[in-house]
Amino acid sequence: MFLSRLQVTGQVVLVPLEQIEPSPWQARRRFDPREMQALAASIRENGMLQPVTLQQLGKNRYALVAGERRVRAARMLGMEKVPAILTDYEDGQAAVLSLEENLQRQQLGPFEEAEALRQLLTLWNCTQTDGAKRLGLSQSALANKLRLLAVAPEVRRAAEEAELTERHVRALLRLETCAQQLEAVEKIRAEKLTVSETERLVERIGKEKRSKPKRRGMVRDVRIFVNTVNRAVDMMKSSGIPASMERSETGDYIQYVVRIPTNKATLH
Repeated sequence: MFLSRLQVTGQVVLVPLEQIEPSPWQARRRFDPREMQALAASIRENGMLQPVTLQQLGKNRYALVAGERRVRAARMLGMEKVPAILTDYEDGQAAVLSLEENLQRQQLGPFEEAEALRQLLTLWNCTQTDGAKRLGLSQSALANKLRLLAVAPEVRRAAEEAELTERHVRALLRLETCAQQLEAVEKIRAEKLTVSETERLVERIGKEKRSKPKRRGMVRDVRIFVNTVNRAVDMMKSSGIPASMERSETGDYIQYVVRIPTNKATLH
């Protein structure tokens, strides 16, 4: 029999796993297989000690508010039902609860944490200053966490695979290009660099970039003149004049030295 939300709110009931839909506010995107195996083993041995939290959507339909890892572990074990607390939250309240549960109970990666914090600020419709107060953070600490979301997707993937910390990623933000950041991530992973070592690496990469001379591309008109000089020398040679040419190039100019013999004996 279908029960109204008010009748079941706060009660622990057994809910079929097939009736539970994923949380649209789940901040965690990466689930460590070893941790999931350990959690499944614990549930097999001791049962699910902490019920999951669900939002009832309708008859035989529930949205997961909190307990994503427990639900996944239960599915790994082939369980049919899990203990759950049914809530009567509005969508906004359910989203906040889900995000707060992720931040407080689970060890999120730095990017997952930043995304959860950004979603909370959006749901609360508040400034970083007000959000920091509600979260018990300083405004600068919150701003630093949110800065991580500025990295390009390919850098984020590489950093997550390398399991970099928040401070590692913040150091990467001082590099100007994705290529430099990816280069740094690879070196951090290969050499298992600490945060201090990473900061020195970033400083070194930045200095190398600034000290490398920039070679200016040859504009179209200059290229025409250069080709003209080359053709003129070639024409002299084909006419029997043993002209020679030396070319040198700097970052600011191209220099040609053309030698045309004046001794009639050398001319054919």
